[in-house]
Amino acid sequence: MSDKMILLVEDNPDDEELTTRALRQAKIANEIVVARDGAEALEFLFGEGAHAGRGVSRMPAVILLDLKLPKLSGLDVLNRLRADPRTRLIPTVILTSSSEDEDMLKSYQLGANSYVRKPVDFSQFATAVSQLGMYWLLLNQPVPKH
Repeated sequence: MSDKMILLVEDNPDDEELTTRALRQAKIANEIVVARDGAEALEFLFGEGAHAGRGVSRMPAVILLDLKLPKLSGLDVLNRLRADPRTRLIPTVILTSSSEDEDMLKSYQLGANSYVRKPVDFSQFATAVSQLGMYWLLLNQPVPKH
């Protein structure tokens, strides 16, 4: 198993299952950590709250972030990620059903690396997720560690 972890921030159990299944079908065996709201995602990343004591030296290789989340929106999460030097450079892909151009614009303005609309059809969704996983985990060259 690779030490590259995926953080999936998704409140919809069906989309969570579809995403994890699509990654597995693409033979992506990386650990997938799921946060079901924006606050939980930040607690995980910064080792706070329910994740207090988590070694924060191991960060995700990529974050798949939904926009419409309870407690804290995906845009708020992205804003916090980019404001902190520990998480500023983690590749973050917005994976959302939102078709609002304003959401896309705000996502890119806040530093999203990619913006993907969730296809409604499962096979298209599975293909999109597997391509995302392959790109961000295998092809993309991460920022070198100092």
